[in-house]
Formats: sequence, structure tokens, C-alpha cells
Amino acid sequence: MADFNTIDDLDLDGKVVLVRVDVNVPVENGQVTDATRIEKIVPTIKDIQAKGGIPVLMAHFDRPKGKRVDAMSLKIVLPALEAALGQPVKFSDEAVGGPAKRAVADLKPGDVLLLENTRFYPGEETNDPTCAASLAALGQIYVNDAFSAAHRAHASTEGVAHLLPAAAGRLMEAELTALDAALGNPQRPVVAVVGGAKVSTKLDLLSNLIEKVDHLVIGGGMANTFMVAKGAEVGKSLAERDMADTAREILEKAARTGCEIHLPVDVVVAREFKAGAAHEILPDEECPADAMILDAGPQTVDAITEVFEGCRTLIWNGPLGAFEIPPFDAATNAAAQAAARLTREGKLISVAGGGDTVAALNKAGVADDFTYISTAGGAFLEWMEGKTLPGVAALKKR
Repeated sequence: MADFNTIDDLDLDGKVVLVRVDVNVPVENGQVTDATRIEKIVPTIKDIQAKGGIPVLMAHFDRPKGKRVDAMSLKIVLPALEAALGQPVKFSDEAVGGPAKRAVADLKPGDVLLLENTRFYPGEETNDPTCAASLAALGQIYVNDAFSAAHRAHASTEGVAHLLPAAAGRLMEAELTALDAALGNPQRPVVAVVGGAKVSTKLDLLSNLIEKVDHLVIGGGMANTFMVAKGAEVGKSLAERDMADTAREILEKAARTGCEIHLPVDVVVAREFKAGAAHEILPDEECPADAMILDAGPQTVDAITEVFEGCRTLIWNGPLGAFEIPPFDAATNAAAQAAARLTREGKLISVAGGGDTVAALNKAGVADDFTYISTAGGAFLEWMEGKTLPGVAALKKR
């Protein structure tokens, strides 16, 4: 965190602190169904209050595309936010202009204010300087605690950071510290697990990781494409056969950079994709023409575990098989449990992220054992791809 201010580095006493948070949570029938993201911002808000600052929260919800959509009002998250904070939260029907200024002017020490959805304003997503200035006019300090939105150069994530003294919130601080430990300045050897359906969606990710890690474990439908590239038959399995040349190029690049790629050595195949389907375990090159590969086999899991045991740092993005339905969740569960055990024993630093990954680790019952799990989705993926995240870059000390 040497390159970034945190809330410990700025004088917040008596100041209105604009805090960019992510409360874009799932909602059904007007109720928040998973308040995890809301709960994660509580330490930042409480610490700002403890330092004498008055938090004014900026956030987006869904994709109203620059127009006011009543169903996307942040009022919907207010009860869950109040429950997480253990106090009432004031609400402004506007995020900029006179009504927002008046709402801020009415605040007293100890209060918290939530502004309306920043994406109701067309200048938010275009990072319009006027919109950024209107937001900045509401406070004296800017804190970004929304790593999950940091890959967007929006007015509330990037523009405001250039107009006010800026710092990372506690969640952003934790995320940046964990990510630096995983790829920035990691303990070696480093292993990355990359799974998921398609090679085509993760080309940038694979190209970047090959230059950064010592071992790369490829699973899921992606592994099938690599097996096709190596001449194996995969039957009716999900595979991007038109990406075979690209997969071969990735294998060749890995060989040049000294990154060892690990593909399945045995696979679980079935004739139908449903829970409890009849299945068998076969060598990786023996998938019948009428079957499909739905998971990695036990020998593959043993090989992955052996790689984990020889490494000090693990980065994980994507499952090894069709983890949503048993028995095709076995490889993901077993590998995740091996990583969790090594982490508990202090032998492995484990960092994971991405929607399917978080769901898979929760399903395996090991999410609490990993060193750090990012819920950031797109931002986590772009960081793994080696891209500059505008919302992070804007926080650097100037």
C-alpha cells in the first residue's frame, strides 16, 4: 500500500467524506437476498466516523443507462445498509445538485448519508468532468472502497479522485494488499488455477499469467480445447475447436517462459448433463464419441494437489468441472479442500475471485479458509489480465 493513501493518512475530523462503495447486491421482491457486499463496507464507514468524518456514500445499482428508473433506486438497499451499520441512514433522492447539497448540509457528526444511484446521471458512465465536479462539490475528502467497480473509469470511481484528497477504504486496502501478495510481489513458486468454459474469453488472462506464474492449472471446458490442440478426442464435450491453434500458441509461449501447464490426465465422462448421471473415469485421451467430459478425474486432482504442495502462492479463477451438479463437482471440491488445508497449515497464500469461483468455494465449504476471496468479478479478472484499473490508478499518491 506504499503507493496509496489509506484513511489513516488523511485528516478526516469534521470533514464530509465522499465514499464510493459497491452495494450492487441481488434483490428479489424488493428484498436484498445477499448483503455480503454491504457488510464488507461497514469497517470503512465505522473507521471514518471514528476519525471524526461524516460518510456520504456514492454507489450504483444495476444499469439504468443514465436515466431515472424507480426500480433501480438505491432506496431498495437502505434497510439492509441500516441493519449492517446498526444505525439509521439518511437518503438523498439526488446524487448531485441542490437537493444533494442540502442533504449534506443537514448532516451532523455520527450521521451517514446515502446518495441516489449515480448511474441515473448520463455523466457518470462517460466520466463527464461536470458530473465529477458536481459530486466532488459535496465533500472535502474522497475514499474509494469499491474495488469491484475500479475497472470502470466513471465520474464516481475515477473523476472525483482527481478533484479531492483521495484514499483507499479498508476493503480496497485489503483487496490491493491481497492482490499484491498474489501477483505483484508473491512468494514463489506461484500456481494459478484457471477454469471455465471458453479459452476465447480468457486469452488476455492466460497470456499475462504465463509470464507471472510458475505453474498454470487449466480446467473446465477450457481444458478440453487444449486437449483438442494436443490431438486428443473429446467427443461431445464443450470445446472451442476453432481455438486449437491459439491454444497451441499458448502452450508454446508457456514453454518459452518456463511456466509449466497442467492439463487433466484423467477425466469424468457422461452421456447426459444432469445430477447423478451415469459416468465413468477414463484417461484424458479416451473420451468416447458419444460422451462428454464434465470433470477432471481423481489422478488429476492428485497431480494438482502435488503442485499446490510445492508452491507458496495460489491464484484461483474458475472451476475445474461442472461444479453446479454432483458428481461433477468432485474435482473442484477436492482441489479446493487441498488448497484450504495448506492455507490453514500456513504453507500456502491463497487468493481467489470471480463469480463462479466464489460460488464453487462456498459449495466446497472452504471459502473461509482461503487467505482472501475477492467478490469483485470483472475488476478481479482485469487485474489478473495485467490491465490498469482506472479507479485504482487514480488513488496513487500525487
